[in-house]
Amino acid sequence: MALTGPAGPVMNREEVDRALVRLGAERDAIEAALLALQDHPGRRLLEGAELTGRTAERWAVAEQGVALLWSLFDRYVEALAAARAVRFRRARPGQAELVELTELLQGAGVTVSGSHVPDAARALAGPARLSEQLTLAELVARMNAWYATVIDVVAAADAVWSALPARIDLLLAEGQRVQALARSVGVRPGAHPAADALQQLGGELTTLRAEVVCDPLALWTPGGTGADQSGGAGTGTVDTARFDRAARELDDLRVELEALLRLRDEADERLQQVGEVLVRADATLAEARRARGEVLAKIAATEVPAVPGPASALRERIAVAAELRHQGQWHRLAPLLDSLEDAAAKELVRARHSLTSVTRPLAVRAELRGRLDAYKAMAARLGLAEDPVIIERYEKARWLLWSAPCDLRAAESAVARYQQALRPVAEPAD
Repeated sequence: MALTGPAGPVMNREEVDRALVRLGAERDAIEAALLALQDHPGRRLLEGAELTGRTAERWAVAEQGVALLWSLFDRYVEALAAARAVRFRRARPGQAELVELTELLQGAGVTVSGSHVPDAARALAGPARLSEQLTLAELVARMNAWYATVIDVVAAADAVWSALPARIDLLLAEGQRVQALARSVGVRPGAHPAADALQQLGGELTTLRAEVVCDPLALWTPGGTGADQSGGAGTGTVDTARFDRAARELDDLRVELEALLRLRDEADERLQQVGEVLVRADATLAEARRARGEVLAKIAATEVPAVPGPASALRERIAVAAELRHQGQWHRLAPLLDSLEDAAAKELVRARHSLTSVTRPLAVRAELRGRLDAYKAMAARLGLAEDPVIIERYEKARWLLWSAPCDLRAAESAVARYQQALRPVAEPAD
């Protein structure tokens, strides 16, 4: 709230009356603003706090400003009362009274003692003097400047104190809960980075809270609109960067520890699932080995890939994981179990790929048999079932496909020749 009060240079009776009404309203507004400042929670907190740093420096000036404002206001009230006394001597003041009133209301008739100006605030009040004469307008301007200086400090400190200490306390309490969570999953300082980070974060938050209480203006970013452009608070924002960073770090740690807690509850089931995947992989490899023997016996002139053995190294890692589970070392088990699940899934894929590779010749033979049967049905529809050439080629292909070991290359060629024998009839000329 700004305090203002311009005055006119020349006055008649009507101008005097209007000026007295305006100055009376101005006095009431100034008094209300000073009373509000007196009751401002930020001012009360500043008066009772052990301040340091920038806040201590600025409050040293602003605190003197509070007392000075009341002193200047008293001078203002006295000057206005003197003017009113002159005005009400007579219902219609004469020329002498009007001259005196003009001097009282517009002239430099208010005496302000130089002792009322603090040394730290000479930039506002000017050089020190034993006393100086001010007009009412100059007196109001002086009060405006001091009021802006004081309210900037008071409002800024109140904004920081309203924004941060309670939030820091809540975050410290959350930190205690997260530390309890860490202990529940066996995470201790010196044994796990999360526990060390939690301990460090608690110290940082405690330090930040102490700084907020003792030097709130250190966490205030001015907007540069205050009266004191050399560092006044003016309008601005609370610098919550350190608090926000701590909150994010704590949230990340909480998420990490909650993941360990879930791991504690799910470890047995997940280890069992890894074992089951490996059992399926072993069964698939066993099937691939049996199929390889069948392929070698039934398919001639075919290179059949070797079937890999079981993943013994992976089983050793499962044993290590089970021991970590027994010891409750969840932070070490977490990455190992993740890697085991991935490795077991890849092992099953590898076994299935091996089975597919080994049985491919059998699949090719089955596909050729199916094609031959389809071509035979086509020959019957075309009325060629009794054709000697067709019969000969069919029997040749069938003998190759149902003999053991089967020569796939020769069988595929025979099926193709049987198909070609049907094509001239199946595809009429244009």
